[in-house]
Amino acid sequence: MPTELKVPEVGESVTEVEIGRWLVKEGEPVAADQPVVELETDKVNQELPAPVNGALVKILLSEGDTARVGDVIAHIEEGAAGKPSSNGTAAAATPAPAANDQAKPEAAEDTRIMPAAQLLLDEHGLSASEVNATGPGGRLLKEDVLAHIHAKPTTAKAAPEPLEEANQPPTPTPAPAQTPSATDRDEEVVRMTPLRRTIAKSLVSAQQTAALLTTFNEVDMTAVMALRKQYQEGFVKKHGIKLGFMSFFVKASIEALKEFPAVNAEIRGDEIVYKNYYDIGIAIGGGKGLVVPVLRSAERLGFADVEKAIGAYAVKAKENKLAISDMTGGTFTITNGGVYGSLLSTPIVNPPQSGVLGMHGIVRRPIAVGEPGKETVQVRPMMYIALTYDHRIVDGREAVTFLRRVKEIIEDPTRLLIEA
Repeated sequence: MPTELKVPEVGESVTEVEIGRWLVKEGEPVAADQPVVELETDKVNQELPAPVNGALVKILLSEGDTARVGDVIAHIEEGAAGKPSSNGTAAAATPAPAANDQAKPEAAEDTRIMPAAQLLLDEHGLSASEVNATGPGGRLLKEDVLAHIHAKPTTAKAAPEPLEEANQPPTPTPAPAQTPSATDRDEEVVRMTPLRRTIAKSLVSAQQTAALLTTFNEVDMTAVMALRKQYQEGFVKKHGIKLGFMSFFVKASIEALKEFPAVNAEIRGDEIVYKNYYDIGIAIGGGKGLVVPVLRSAERLGFADVEKAIGAYAVKAKENKLAISDMTGGTFTITNGGVYGSLLSTPIVNPPQSGVLGMHGIVRRPIAVGEPGKETVQVRPMMYIALTYDHRIVDGREAVTFLRRVKEIIEDPTRLLIEA
């Protein structure tokens, strides 16, 4: 009796998953705890391991199919070394076809042709045996047919020229009409991942349900950059990680949130919920899209703790190994578009939060420095910062003053030590 590979519980409130990439092909051996398939949800991706040693004898759902928690998606024959036969034992040899049976190419027998691929085969007069199938379980995909068509040289038979009558000039042949090649205007349709669909739904919901407004300011990064340069070597030796800009902005944001609690609050129905803790979400570009893991009780973390936590989240995001618990909650979010070269942007609030701080690229440019009437023009490393906030709960005065407070702390980080 084959062992059933079932969709496990993948988190609270998650009832459906999308089948991702099959890591083992049908008929291949698997070891216990070896990842067999990737499962994608609207919050996180995870690999599903094999429960026993054996062979993956049957894949029931293809990549992109939807399954519910508890559904059987594959069968594993325990102890089998290869593709088993219908009676449950490993097939020793393939029986020869009967004499009166019509011989068929092996590839055509085993290949399962997807509908889009069959349409292309019929359109171009091809058979499945001519195309190399690369899909899960030996499926022939549309992409396989397209690759075969593009790689196949096109040769057109020249039509025989008619015999010309004596002393009669040849009839000029009109030039062929210039029509755009179909291959020059190809389109690729890709299904949105559950994570991308959730991101899209959440961001549209934020625009439709909240009264979003963005205010801007600029920060002179001279002091922070000098501080990093002065203590970077010792910081790395002691903590094993570099001192970045994000930890300064996390600390500055927390100090500003303490002074303006509405930016750290949320609306629940007709009530405002003020939170006396600071779970700061850090937007990270992961392998499947933008994710926002959360620094829990960030007010209790030191600079090194913040940098280590962000570094660990970045690695997990790149490998698609973030857990749902890593991204649950959050009272305020910080996003840094500057790492991608952004000079200025308007970040979108992550519901149900009421504010998000946007960092941007550092650009050296001339500014006026000094007291009024005694200014000098100096070239300084400047960064634009933006605060998008929900105007239903945060007033413009609070938002502008919040952002100015962040600016003051970043431009004079010693304020963090003396709480000034």
